[in-house]
This record gives sequence, C-alpha cells and structure tokens, in this order.
Amino acid sequence: MRRGKETKPHIGIYGRRNNGKSSLINCLAGQDVAIVSDFAGTTTDPVKKSFEITGFAPVVLIDTAGIDDTGDLGNMRIEKSFETIPNVDLALLVISGNTYGEYENLLVEAFKKSKVPFLVIHNKSDIEPASEQTREYWVREHEKSVFEFSTIDARNLDDLVKDIRRTIPERSYKSPSLVGDLVSYGDIVLLIVPIDIEAPAGRLILPQVQSVRDILDNDAVAIVLKEREVDAFLRKTDIKPALAITDSQIFTTADASIPKDVPLTSFSIVLARNKGNFEEYIEGTRHIGNLKDGDRVLMLESCSHHTSCDDIGRVKIPRWITNYTGKKLQFDVVAGLDKLPRPINDYALVIQCGGCVITQKQLSGRLSPAIDAGIPVTNYGMAISYVQGIFNRAIAPFLPKTDDEADEYL
Repeated sequence: MRRGKETKPHIGIYGRRNNGKSSLINCLAGQDVAIVSDFAGTTTDPVKKSFEITGFAPVVLIDTAGIDDTGDLGNMRIEKSFETIPNVDLALLVISGNTYGEYENLLVEAFKKSKVPFLVIHNKSDIEPASEQTREYWVREHEKSVFEFSTIDARNLDDLVKDIRRTIPERSYKSPSLVGDLVSYGDIVLLIVPIDIEAPAGRLILPQVQSVRDILDNDAVAIVLKEREVDAFLRKTDIKPALAITDSQIFTTADASIPKDVPLTSFSIVLARNKGNFEEYIEGTRHIGNLKDGDRVLMLESCSHHTSCDDIGRVKIPRWITNYTGKKLQFDVVAGLDKLPRPINDYALVIQCGGCVITQKQLSGRLSPAIDAGIPVTNYGMAISYVQGIFNRAIAPFLPKTDDEADEYL
C-alpha cells in the first residue's frame, strides 16, 4: 500500500493462503470485487477495494497475500502485507480448518505493536466448524473470541458487521469537527486562499474544501478570499471575523492583515489538531532552533502531486528553516506512505504535512516510529509559523483558555 488516498476507515484482511480472505471481501462488499480461486496464492500484492459495507459505512478493504507464502517472491509478498498493518484501522485475521500457530502469532504481534484492533474469523465453517480447542486457545492466548463464519451462506453476516462496528475505533469513521469548538452559530470565518502556481486549476485544495464544509456544518459563515483582498474586505465591511484561517505559505501576510484580537491559524495546523499528535507537534516544533550543521530533516508528504519550482515541502520549508537556523541541513522528502530512505534514527527532525488525504490511523502510524525513538516531530504549518515568528499566535486558538494552562504549552 504505497499511499493513502482514502480518508475512509481502512480494514485489512490477513491470514494464510486459501483461507478465503478474498471471498470474505466479496461477501462484505456484496459483489465480486476480489479474485477468488481454489489455487493458493491468488492474491499477490496488497489490493485496496473501496466500497460501502451495508449497515456500517464506506470503507477501504485491503486484500493481502497469504502469510504462509513461499520462496523469495513469496517473502516479498509477506513483507508487503506486514507493511499495511500500521495503516489500517481494523484487522480481520482469517483462519480455517482449526489451523493456527506461528504465522497467526506473528500477525497478532504486529497488530499489537501497531495498536491495531483485530477480529479472529474462522472461515469455511460449512466444511469444518471451529473446535472447542480452537476457541479456548484464542481466548487463553490472545483474549479473543472466534467468530464462526462461512462465505458460502453468510447467514451471520449481519452479526459480523456488528462486530466490525463494535471493534473499529469510532474515530476511524466519525471524524471530529475541524473548527466546531471554535465557532458558534452565525460566526464569520475568514479563509485566506492564495491563487498561485501551486494552486490547482479551477478548484480549491482539499484542506480548504474540508474547512468550508466544516464551517457550514457548524452553522457558521465561510468567506473565502485571496490574501491581497483581505485589507480591503475588512475596511469596507467593518466585519470582525470570529476566526481566520490562512494558507501557511502566506502566514506573515495574513498576520499583518488580520487584527491581533482575531484568532489566526492555518489550514495545516487545523488538520494537525484534527488528526492528533498535536501536543507532540507543539513540543517538536521548538526543536527547530536546536538543529545543528549536518542534521538531516525528514519531510513527509501524505499525497503525491506534481511539484513546482517553489514547492512548499521540497523547496520553501527547507529554505525557510535553513535561513532561520543558519545551519547546513540535509532534507529528505517522502511522498505518500512509501518506505523511508533511511532508518528513522538518522533524522534530527520530522516534518509532516497536514495529512488531508490519509486517515488519523495512517498519520499516527507514520509518526509513531519517530515519536517512539524520541525524535521531534512537527507539522508544515507549525514549522512555518515558528520560523516566521508567529508560532504562539498560530496555535493560540487551540490552547486552553486560562493563562496558566496555556503557559504550559507555550
């Protein structure tokens, strides 16, 4: 799974070859979306299928290769399957014929390491039901009950869907509001959107669209304008916005135009709070000033896009940080969910984009190796505001309202 294009909950299907993983996907989808064969090893690389599970929600199911694949190519397939685990919201471990052991234990260990909840499904139960010994093993060793299932009749499919709903974290399919706690009915929110070489032709970028929708969902008013129109708009209308959100690239321009008593932040920082890791970002941002000559900085772009000569992640942020620190730094850029070019410990700082195209779990899984290794992490918008001297203002809208509590963050 090279990159996350879907913000729907991701469910991974894992197990040995010929246990009926692809048949289970077809059963959940209610249609033939995965190739099914009696030949073991039909599924090779992980394949993503996007559809709606009736009675639950739109999801992305990931069909993976058998965990017991063989040979050099088989080992590569297994490795690809394991690489999907940190990025899924729920894992379905499929067993059959009361067969389980080392392969399944390796998967469970990987699920727990990545904090992925999972269900154990004993498939092909029309041929051989789950034995009492099998049930006792999973309860004793992993505190998991075994769900009896057969894709032939799928008579208890509704119960399986209920189990999926109960097990998958609610945050995976019910995203918290972006600004719902910052605005009230009828409030005016100013969205400052530059139309430059990086702006897509004829449309807004996803974080801007998501912000407009969230503002409308919270019964507030969204006013969208370019940075050079802000001063004239405020002067002619005498409107005082409840909140202003800007593109991070024009933070200093927005800071100069927006009155100091109006909360100001950026789309990237709004997403950072929404996706989690906010406190780690705040703490990690301060380490920009501690960078030394020769330090390597990792830039994580969640999406793949055509880069411009003045690309935000590949050109502008590295330039701004280099100028701010005065140090000779090295920057690596990784797009999507691709492998890192180096061990995480080679980096002195990790800078993540807003993550508008990936799930909270995928973003968390992307950053957790750095956080676990004690490497500072920050976010595009926070890093930009820090080197431009407006960090405190940019995060202030999301801090506790009392001075003492806010001081703990600042």
